[in-house]
Amino acid sequence: MHMKFYLIAHNIRSLYNVGTMFRTADALGIDQLFLTGYTGCPPRKEISKVALGADESVPWQHYKSLTYLLKKLKAEGVSIIILEKSKASVDYRKLKPKFPLALIVGNEVRGVSTDTLKKADKIIELPMKGIKESLNVGVALGAAGYYIDSFRN
Repeated sequence: MHMKFYLIAHNIRSLYNVGTMFRTADALGIDQLFLTGYTGCPPRKEISKVALGADESVPWQHYKSLTYLLKKLKAEGVSIIILEKSKASVDYRKLKPKFPLALIVGNEVRGVSTDTLKKADKIIELPMKGIKESLNVGVALGAAGYYIDSFRN
């Protein structure tokens, strides 16, 4: 349990982004992918097209309620990290992760709700140098996920 790394994909509207999350979860050796809220679940051809089989090999569960899942994980001693630009967020490279850890990524447009942000142990963001405020959620997950994973090795 000590070095466990979980991923929570909350209210992801694009099934192609969900497929990307499965593929990235596979690449990172994520211990469990939690699909929460209205995030789409396999089997779906749009997920499979991008996941390239990872939707069949990555362990996953669906929880309608993110709040319920977070209470459960916190009770198990899991650190909750949210990838979101907010007033409380810090550059992801300043994070010193403590495992077990769950990384939350949220909706492509609205991100993660203020209520959920309050439940985080830490909120991290990717610095943006261009005119856009954010990256695609799957791309952002890749960058932050590989950084966090580097502490498990």
